Amino acid sequence: MESYLLDWANLLLRWAHVITAIAWAGSSFYFVFLDSSLTPPVDEDLKKQGVDGELWAVHGGGFYHPVKFNVRPPRLPEHLHWFYWESYTTWLTGFALFTISYLWSAGTYLIDKSLMDWSPAAAITAALAFLAVFWLLYDGICRVFGQRPGGDKIVGALVFVLVCIASWLACHLFAGRAAFLLVGAMIATAMSANVFFWIIPGQKKVVASIKANEPVDPIHGKRGKQRSVHNTYFTLPVIFAMLSNHYSFTWSHPQNWLVLILMMFAGAAIRQFFVMRHGWKLGRNANPVKYALVGVAVIVGVAVWLAPAKVTTSGAAAPTPATYADVQKVLEQRCYQCHGAQLQMKNMRVDSPALAKQHASAIYQMAVVTKVMPINNATGITDAERALIGRWFEAGAPAP
Repeated sequence: MESYLLDWANLLLRWAHVITAIAWAGSSFYFVFLDSSLTPPVDEDLKKQGVDGELWAVHGGGFYHPVKFNVRPPRLPEHLHWFYWESYTTWLTGFALFTISYLWSAGTYLIDKSLMDWSPAAAITAALAFLAVFWLLYDGICRVFGQRPGGDKIVGALVFVLVCIASWLACHLFAGRAAFLLVGAMIATAMSANVFFWIIPGQKKVVASIKANEPVDPIHGKRGKQRSVHNTYFTLPVIFAMLSNHYSFTWSHPQNWLVLILMMFAGAAIRQFFVMRHGWKLGRNANPVKYALVGVAVIVGVAVWLAPAKVTTSGAAAPTPATYADVQKVLEQRCYQCHGAQLQMKNMRVDSPALAKQHASAIYQMAVVTKVMPINNATGITDAERALIGRWFEAGAPAP
């Protein structure tokens, strides 16, 4: 029953997390587009009001005319929308999902004893430390170098190095699947912390100054803009890290840390293309297609690198089909402890001929194709045993 309830919690939290993440990324991408697409106002009345940029757009049968006041509008409207619930809800649902999916069963999902044989409590503490320490180091880099001449490039280079170190460390401490997700959660935590500690507080100070009819300190807008730009470049790397847990060929590779770094770099490069594309269309910068080409080239290079070696079968005898009796020994030794009479993780039981045949497709996909199971290979299944299961399935999954 516990496994069933956890599955429901996982489903509902994942659903909510994806919905709120779409809302957050969508609003972030829209405002990046808006800032890059604004043009100086033409109307004299808008100029007199202090409008810094405007945009005309058509959508859903209507025309829209958003304008931007760079420092302060002539007056504050009665209803001012704040963009923060999307960020906070995304982080809260994501952390809850991470808790029930990985921290709740840390001994199974977080720990790979071939990398680090430590207790679940120690692994959980280390995982949570990744979230907090990365934010503190990243925030420190922004504080120290962010306002210096050329600070954006310095911050970008140092944060890239920091992400590389964290990725290497995570992949050498935690199970590969968990390591990828943890790096994504680490960066996502910094993104939400940017909103919570810098962007929203700065905007509140600006609003308070306007209401008190006091001069507005432009530093709040500059800091908020800087952290918002960081968030938009973090987005695609985070999404890759979150999706990768479904694709074991990425996180199960011996150099999985390098796979993670390269794919996140590709995501950031492709995001750069989309950010600069808006300005290119208005003649503000050169065609940024080179960034997209670099990102795509890196992805193609990783795909070629990870491609499985071709198996030559010419001249070799056809493999002998496996019987249920052959496979039953493997299932008993490698699978029954999680999918047997005492425990049925994911509501799946395979400790009888009929049940094994019923779940044959799932067994083949998880143990042979993706090699996700056993989780972190906790029971030590061998490649020969995986191949045996494959031959059994391809022979029609015979059962007595």
